[in-house]
Amino acid sequence: MVRFSNHERNYDTVLVGEGRGKGETMEEEKKEFEEIRVGEKIKELREKKGLSLKDLADITGFSTALLSQMENHLVSPSLGTIIKLAGALEVRVGDFWGETEGEPFTIVRKDERKRVSRFASKDGVKYGYSYESLGFDKKERHMEPFIVTLEPATVKTAKTSVHEGEEFIFVLEGEMEVILGNYTDVLYPGDSIYYDSTIPHKVQCHQDKNTRILAVLYTSSK
Repeated sequence: MVRFSNHERNYDTVLVGEGRGKGETMEEEKKEFEEIRVGEKIKELREKKGLSLKDLADITGFSTALLSQMENHLVSPSLGTIIKLAGALEVRVGDFWGETEGEPFTIVRKDERKRVSRFASKDGVKYGYSYESLGFDKKERHMEPFIVTLEPATVKTAKTSVHEGEEFIFVLEGEMEVILGNYTDVLYPGDSIYYDSTIPHKVQCHQDKNTRILAVLYTSSK
């Protein structure tokens, strides 16, 4: 993995979290980051495969309107959506972050995480969470580990996600509400949950309290 000094890091392509000092709480932690432009990569990879928006819509089940909004940064895709798009486009999830082929192992320092904030870049609407990739540059991986920060969303939605694979979540801070089909529960720090991603699912912060979780997604795609 290429290392950069603080002043050499490229902030146009990677979102960098500064990490938390000893004793700092999530509320005290201050991070500056920019949006990874996932939408541009979706369009680039789609066109590289020679697919139209309708072709991709037919494969994924997403509407052409939604795909167009993603590509134009009006809607930021969730982790589940990115997993599904990667399978449809036959690419690695890391390709959306602009990764190289990678190495057999990777060490990600706390200030080197690639960070994505889910917001519509044209109006600053928050969709409820941001996430930091912990596995980038590990080649041929099937697990996608993330530190996810759940926060109150300005855009409320009851829509659940469904895709191939499995997910494991461990609550680090705060309270997390999980919806699995018709089942709903609240998890607290130290609690965990492991489920098939084929079950309609959704996780969000509970009672508008910011929450931090470790999420590991497994997929058999590239």
